[in-house]
Amino acid sequence: MYNSSPADAPVVRAPRHVPVAHVLRGGIVEGIHHGSVVVLGPDGAVLFRLGDIEAAFYPRSAVKPVQAVAMVRAGLPLDGALLSLAAASHSGEERHLAGARRILEGAHLTEDDLRNVPDMPYDPVVRDAWVREGRPPSRLAQNCSGKHAAMLHTARVNGWSLPDYLDPAHPLQQTIAETVEDLTGQRIARVTVDGCGAPLFAVSLHGLARAAARIATAAPGTPEARVADAMREHPEMASGSGRDVAALMRAVPGLLAKDGFEGVEVAALPDGRAIAVKIADGASRARIPVAAAALTRAGVDPALLTRFAGEPLLGGGAPVGRVRPVRALDPLPLPARA
Repeated sequence: MYNSSPADAPVVRAPRHVPVAHVLRGGIVEGIHHGSVVVLGPDGAVLFRLGDIEAAFYPRSAVKPVQAVAMVRAGLPLDGALLSLAAASHSGEERHLAGARRILEGAHLTEDDLRNVPDMPYDPVVRDAWVREGRPPSRLAQNCSGKHAAMLHTARVNGWSLPDYLDPAHPLQQTIAETVEDLTGQRIARVTVDGCGAPLFAVSLHGLARAAARIATAAPGTPEARVADAMREHPEMASGSGRDVAALMRAVPGLLAKDGFEGVEVAALPDGRAIAVKIADGASRARIPVAAAALTRAGVDPALLTRFAGEPLLGGGAPVGRVRPVRALDPLPLPARA
């Protein structure tokens, strides 16, 4: 199903994206979102592809489950809600901040040891409340604080240095890079810095889908299965109470899903079916309906996905259109019965 050793790194080029969603208003295509989509079958074969699934790209926060697997492999002693938070792009709710504090306290560390950038909470309602209360940006409130707290905890467990835990040459980041290559099945094409300050590795959209499938299908008790179980059982800790990715995991039994900035979504089922989506312009309004359409292509019951068909476009306060995935993403008709 998967290669035992990583293949060559994906080629670095301008991705050959194609239209994946139309912005419809009053029956007219008002705008077009380009991107790429891949759907894998249970055996890892490509069932459907649209656009450029092999070019190098940055998966952004959609790679966090892979980073969490790397940390568990390296001895991170978390499970359940706190492990889900370690793979999170959280909304900055109080439970997320409290969880990040618990991860730090377990390693006898504090917020001052974090090296992610201070920020306001990601959730707009929570952020507005912070502004009203006069609360300043903080490292705990930044949406990657669970991952950074877990990185520090992993470094502490292994006796690695703490202040430079974000250096790509640090043993922690080398361990993460090795796991990225193992689970995606390909060498890393480039290394840069993510918005939070952590190293970010360029892989392909195809490789990202493979990694999600590897995690979702892992044997019980393995680091991969521990991360998958934690995220599926605590989706709001991996995102937030009002986030579409948490709702998607709640709606589809057994689904593991993770979003990322710049229009990235990856999801996988326990039998190995997986999808990955990249929206070229980074628009979230196209990300979730295209991901839902890809999941129907993978065989998920469309009835489970109706709420993810895209928010309506309004005219004068009334619905006049919506973002619709292109026709190529429509599910194939069922074969006729004999």
